[in-house]
This record gives sequence, C-alpha cells and structure tokens, in this order.
Amino acid sequence: METNMKHYLLALSIGAATLAGCQSPKEPNLVASNFTFAEQQLKYAFPKIDEARANEAQESRDKRIARQWGELTNPRNTEPDGSLRLVPSKDWTSGFFPGELWYVYEYTHDSFWKEKAEKHTEMLEREKKNGTTHDMGFKMYCSYGNGYRLTGNPTYKDILIESARTLITRFKPNVGCIRSWDHHADQWECPVIIDNMLNLELLFWASRETNDSTFYNIAVSHARTTMKNHFRDDFSTYHVVNYDTITGSPICKVTHQGYSDDSAWARGQAWALYGYTLCYRETGLPEFLEQAKHIERYIFTHPNLPEDLIPYWDFNAPEIPNEPRDASAATCIASALYELSTYVPEQKDLYKQEADRILENLTANYRTQQNGDNGFLLLHSTGSKPHDSEIDVPIVYADYYFLEALLRKNKLEKGEKL
Repeated sequence: METNMKHYLLALSIGAATLAGCQSPKEPNLVASNFTFAEQQLKYAFPKIDEARANEAQESRDKRIARQWGELTNPRNTEPDGSLRLVPSKDWTSGFFPGELWYVYEYTHDSFWKEKAEKHTEMLEREKKNGTTHDMGFKMYCSYGNGYRLTGNPTYKDILIESARTLITRFKPNVGCIRSWDHHADQWECPVIIDNMLNLELLFWASRETNDSTFYNIAVSHARTTMKNHFRDDFSTYHVVNYDTITGSPICKVTHQGYSDDSAWARGQAWALYGYTLCYRETGLPEFLEQAKHIERYIFTHPNLPEDLIPYWDFNAPEIPNEPRDASAATCIASALYELSTYVPEQKDLYKQEADRILENLTANYRTQQNGDNGFLLLHSTGSKPHDSEIDVPIVYADYYFLEALLRKNKLEKGEKL
C-alpha cells in the first residue's frame, strides 16, 4: 500500500511539473535543442577521435596487436585525467558511437551524418565472427542494425545475420540461456548477466529476416530462464547468475558491478526494464509485459530514487545521497518507458511523464560543456564502481540511449510508430 501511494504521489508531482513546463511559451523544444547540441558535440568529437588514435601509447598499441584486438575504433568514455578513451571493435561498447551517428542522421536526414555513421559502423565488421562474447547485439545491432533500418543496405543485412548466427553458438540448451562471459573460468561455470537481455533484439530481428525460428526460440528461452532465476520477489535483479551446465540449475547469484550480491545495481534494473519491454514487442507474450511493469514499479517506488529520477549507481549503495549517479541507467530507463507507454494504455501517461522528466533533468543538469568533454553529451555516468572504473564520467552508452529516448519522444508526440 505504501509503495502504491508513493507511485501515485510521484505521478501527481510529475504531472504537475509537466503541466507547469508546458505553460512556458519560451521553453525550447527539448528534442530539437538536444539534437542541435548533439550535432555540435559530435562534430567536435571527430578531431578528438583522430587525435586520440594518433596519440595511442606504444604499450597500448603493442598489447592490442599481440592480442589481435584490431584497430582502435570508437569512443567509450572520458578518463579521469580528461583524455578520450577509444576501444577496438571487440569491446562491448564499440557499437554505440556509430549508433549515435545513425540516430542523428535519422533526425536530420543530413547525408553528412550518414557518411560518418557508415565509416564508424564499418570499422566493426570483423566482429560478426567473434564468438567469444555475448555482446553481439550491443556491438552489431546498435551500429549495423540501425544502419540497415535506415538504409536497407543488403551488406549490412548479411553482416547482421552472420552476427546472429555467431551469437547463438553461445546458447547452452541445458541451461536455457546464452552464456555471457568466458573470462574467470575459475570462478564461473556458465555466467549469465542481466545485460544480456538487450542482445536478444538481434536474434528476434534475425528470426524475422531469415524465417528461421531457431533465433526466436533461443531468445524466448533466454528471457524466460532469466525471468525465473534473476529476479527477487520485489523484482529487483541480480547482476549475475552462474549455472551448472549439466543440470541447468543456478549455482549462485551474485553481482559484479553492483554494490553487493543482494543489492539492486541501477543499470541492471535499466537493462531489465528495457529487455522485457523489447521482448514483449517481439513476442506479444503477456508474461514479458507484466515483468516490465513490475520492474518499472520497483524503480519508481524505491525510496532511494532521487527526486530528479537519475538513479544512484546502485539503489542500495551505502553512502546515499553521497554516491555517484548513473546517467546511463537513466537514459536506458527513459527510452524503455517511452516504448512501454505504448503497450499499457492505463499507464501510458505516467510512463511518458516519467521519461519526460528524466530527459528534462538530464538536459538541465547533466549535459556536457558545449565544444568540450571530448564531444560526449552527458556527464555523471558510472561504469563499475567496485572496480574503480568509469566513475562519474561521460560514457558512450548514456549518450546512445539519450538520443534514442529523444527520438522515441519525438515520434510519440507526432503520433508515429516507434
């Protein structure tokens, strides 16, 4: 009852804030102003990328070559010393920057952005055969997937289908899931992380394009197994479930990037909300819609969710309110909410208002300096605080989901299909 009342009061406060904002005739269009900002920032980023590539330390270059990681491709984050970090194509974040470029092209229809998107996408082709990672969706669908959606390039389609075929080689039938990590084999038998839910979108797409139900069945199996084993009774999620590959039973449920094994890592909640929303879109199965609704309620009734709706990096971090925020969790949540609002008529206004408020607060208080911050769009993301990595810095996937959320807002308000 208490959490329901909090949800109701939050809805009232969001509605009042939204109405107040709508009454200001001078308020700039949130979507248009942010895409203008994004265009300027991304144009600033290109020479910074060239500079970072040219100035790569010899030690880093030697390591990359020795491990056959390929050339440096796209930005990942700003380092604590202010330098720009680029990553080779194998890095799980390599597809987000080209995805941003495709989103700017989608909004502007300017061929300049199409050419830039093609260049930064095609750096990743070698990953279509990389079966050592579960992150094929993040890398290939955010880049090639958006590119194919917007251009119909048949080469992109072929690359995506091969990428999907590579991804399903990691499926473990006895478990019912796609294995996430191969590293730390001494610790994990078959680790599955909540992040993996977003890689399922590539498989659903491949099933439609090839008429091969194998992709669909694996995606649904993974989603159902994750729903069964990753969630607590309150619909918070574990980060990692380690499975016995013979019995298919969970061995342990732990965290890797969250505060503790029993805590709710904020980006994990975002991955879960987004993942089950897309699974409902692709399958129409009510169980996935109900799961997404439960996860939304967990997030927005949590007593540690800040007033501006930008989560701390973990909902149970011990030093709240003196903990880093995670803008990347917020942007992913906002993007998911816009889509979820189209599936739940009785909650569509609330979900959209929550997403609107996130974008408004990010715009007002979390944007980077124009022509600064290496061309990133948002400050205050947290990659992995337990590993002292990417704490309170700009990170590329926050920007990607920020632009995606803005596009979805724009389409919703124009009555267009997402």
